[in-house]
Amino acid sequence: MEPIWNRPERAARGPRPAHSRDEIAAAAVRVADAEGIDAVSMRRVAAELGTGTTSLYRYVSRKDDLLDLMVDAVMREEDPPEPGGDWRADLRVLAGRTRALLLRHPWFSAVAAARPGLGPGSLRWLEAWLRAVDGLGLDPDGMLAAVGTLRIFVQGAVLGEHAERAGGYDNDAWLAAQGSYGDRIIAEGAYPRLVRIMVEARAPHRADRHDTAFALGLERVLDGLAAFLPSP
Repeated sequence: MEPIWNRPERAARGPRPAHSRDEIAAAAVRVADAEGIDAVSMRRVAAELGTGTTSLYRYVSRKDDLLDLMVDAVMREEDPPEPGGDWRADLRVLAGRTRALLLRHPWFSAVAAARPGLGPGSLRWLEAWLRAVDGLGLDPDGMLAAVGTLRIFVQGAVLGEHAERAGGYDNDAWLAAQGSYGDRIIAEGAYPRLVRIMVEARAPHRADRHDTAFALGLERVLDGLAAFLPSP
């Protein structure tokens, strides 16, 4: 189970490899983006590269290696942002950029959550998250908890967006279809707080409801973090 990052990409002797790890990872990411993560196999990636399945095992010894390469390839699509000196603003940027990355690759969240990110791209982003909360008076466990909470919020928010896209969800059509049932809920009077939301809330009807909900939710998470920071 030695991580692929601790193994040389090519043997010290022998012919020059026909493919690099980056090329293999890029091919696997293309397959996952187009067909879903379940379509990714050693055979399918080999076909994408125009090589034999057996030859692919010269570069990656198991599928877990391939998944690790895919995760890090995505994390290296762009560099993490430079800090600006305001911890809340820095965390907003990190959260927004991470959300955009997850939205580009619907398969990524589930794969990344199942394995620690140890590749260079993943480590650079983790360092950026930790750098944003460094200096706030948190101990190492507190720093991990703060970063973990923020990243879980981002992943959860994106999960809902992916689910809507995958199911062909149309918010306006859904709201219209629930009209008579909504009237029944209101008339029964058993859920007064929900009824108030149904009647008064505007966010569910907005075209940018995901962006708005993400921004508002992120601010509440940051407020919670600020409330538990040690006194200066």
